[in-house]
Amino acid sequence: MDRRWLPLNALRAFEAAGRHTSFTAAASSLLVSQSAVSRHVIGLEDLIGVQLFDRKPHQLSLTEAGRRLLPVVTKSFDRIDEVLEEVRADKGTPRRSLTVTLPHTFAHQLAVPILRDFRRDYADIKIEIASRAPLGPMDRGAEIAVVYSEPRVTDRVLDLLWMEKLTVLCHPDVAARANGMSMSDFLASNDLLKVAVDDRPRNHFWEMTVKSIGCPEVDVDRGLVFDTSQMAVLYALSGEGLALVDPLLFQDELASGKLVRPYEFQIDNGYGYYLAIHPDDLGDTAVSVFRSWLISRFSKPPFSTRIEPAPAVAD
Repeated sequence: MDRRWLPLNALRAFEAAGRHTSFTAAASSLLVSQSAVSRHVIGLEDLIGVQLFDRKPHQLSLTEAGRRLLPVVTKSFDRIDEVLEEVRADKGTPRRSLTVTLPHTFAHQLAVPILRDFRRDYADIKIEIASRAPLGPMDRGAEIAVVYSEPRVTDRVLDLLWMEKLTVLCHPDVAARANGMSMSDFLASNDLLKVAVDDRPRNHFWEMTVKSIGCPEVDVDRGLVFDTSQMAVLYALSGEGLALVDPLLFQDELASGKLVRPYEFQIDNGYGYYLAIHPDDLGDTAVSVFRSWLISRFSKPPFSTRIEPAPAVAD
């Protein structure tokens, strides 16, 4: 590929202007004049024959072409900067760094406890983990993300890890109150702990639950609302409330008896955990290795987060 025509200074000016949506702020970040940034961007637009910004008085916004180009340029510069830093720090023995974003509960309950296994097998790949809200667009700087979503078509390659099934978990003392109670009475006599999911009504999954178990008369418009399953379960662990969550995320708490399932039922809520990768990154060795490892780890539910002890070393 002939790279002689690539206008690196113009691309750098475009990336800064797109990131800040301001020629003035871009110039400040690059330590050049505002006119220099504007001139470089105009030169880039002339070169490719496409307008990258809509310019209005006191307002700068990306065009559709600009929105397509910006994340690619940003990621390329980030990668160049990252490798240069690694080479400089490691004196010529760079290690690959992989950026992974994970939903909060998934990260805390499942991913973080097993990352030691990955590090043991692939010590030359550095992992940078960021946790975030379970729903929403994949972070621009992430090469791999686990997303919590309904099945959908996106511009990412999606590998299903598992489809979520919800059940009620609670503290053993709360479950003990169910003695002699009908399920509808038990649900009606406890706080219902809810997890906010994007644009879904707060009562949506509890309404699904009471209908599926034959208790549609139970009032579900009460209780507390949390933004993660982990927070809902933490509240349940304090000794109050019923958490409607995926038990696969809380295997250790169930195994230890800190949480119990007062009733044996599960409902499909239509959501799952997907591994999301940009198609351009499929050829990246580190991405491919981490993708294969994570899919393998979660390929046979119920999977375990427990780390096996290292074998004893013979004397």
